[in-house]
Amino acid sequence: MSSSKRQSILPRVQSGPKAPVNFSSSITIADSALLTGNHTINISSESVVHPRAKLDSSNGRITIGRRCIIHERTSIGALSLDPTPSESRDGVVISDYATIEVGAVLESGGTMIGEGCVVGVGSRVGKGAKLGKHCTLTPQSVILPGETVPDFTVVYSNGLRRTDKRGVADLKNRAQARQIEVLRRLVHSNPAKFQQ
Repeated sequence: MSSSKRQSILPRVQSGPKAPVNFSSSITIADSALLTGNHTINISSESVVHPRAKLDSSNGRITIGRRCIIHERTSIGALSLDPTPSESRDGVVISDYATIEVGAVLESGGTMIGEGCVVGVGSRVGKGAKLGKHCTLTPQSVILPGETVPDFTVVYSNGLRRTDKRGVADLKNRAQARQIEVLRRLVHSNPAKFQQ
């Protein structure tokens, strides 16, 4: 009899050294997430890390705030295409209530994602870039290394920008909390696998 478990058609990802971690007891992290590197990976309370998300702390510490959602196939702490050295010991800092969507790449080197930001599908945030509070990057957007994006900015993939004046930050945070409640039931969590 054959196994009913579905196999992925994607090739296996090469893993590096096991990263030191500091997890809150209330996080949800899929056992197929990939955490590698030499620096600490900190994940705060009630955050969710989906399967196949890659967190690489080889180039600096990774800090993820409260109630964040890291979707599948994201790459946090990726090596930058910019060869200039970074002054920051932090690789990537993601503030509370942020969402990093499928296939997004956050380069390591002092990169800051503000509270309530949404980094869209397939977007790329360069090394040392700083997103203000409640920014939205639409799918396939690119933020250049060292760039600063003001609070409440919507960045479109064609480079256009506008200020979001809807005033729905509190509503978005409450919706995020409800989404996390559902994800906690759907994503099989195994944080012990990553702790040394």
